[in-house]
Amino acid sequence: MSLLPPADDVNAQDPDGPLLDRLRRGDQGAFDAIFRQWYAGLVRAAESMLRDRAVAEEIVQDVLLELWRRRESLDPNGSPKAYLYQSTRNRALNHLRHLQVQRKSALLMDRDEAREASAPSQLMAKEMEVALKEGLESLPPRCREVFELSRVRGLKYSEIAETLEISVKTVEAQMGKALRILREHLAPWLPEAERL
Repeated sequence: MSLLPPADDVNAQDPDGPLLDRLRRGDQGAFDAIFRQWYAGLVRAAESMLRDRAVAEEIVQDVLLELWRRRESLDPNGSPKAYLYQSTRNRALNHLRHLQVQRKSALLMDRDEAREASAPSQLMAKEMEVALKEGLESLPPRCREVFELSRVRGLKYSEIAETLEISVKTVEAQMGKALRILREHLAPWLPEAERL
């Protein structure tokens, strides 16, 4: 008669010892027991870090799958619980780092896109400014004077007529002429309907 305790009692101090031994030998039942025992706690731990239940569940499933894949190389004196919680924590932190990198690169891309988008519009604005200046310089003197009093100084047609001692009809005719000439100079930047 042997005085040694039965094999199941050898790891009495570590209740997971026999489970780990069975897992290392490829026992699917041991894996299922580990899964049932720690899955919910691991998901809670991951979710507390990630604030996203679905991602937490996915990470824990990956950790448990990795435990199964690496079962033969597990330390026989190790604790599956410690391994699972540490792996879950590491994967959750990696996921958070990945999200941070994604956010930073999205911000950089948005900034670059905005810069690229604004460069052509700035160029177009400068070209339009040059065309407008050329258009104003091409106006006959009286026509330019009426336009500037109206659009630059903000006078009403009647005020322009009084200032220049001409009729309101003459002011209207001069403004019409100024707008036609300017429309021709700005045609490349105007929508089709405004070019007519």
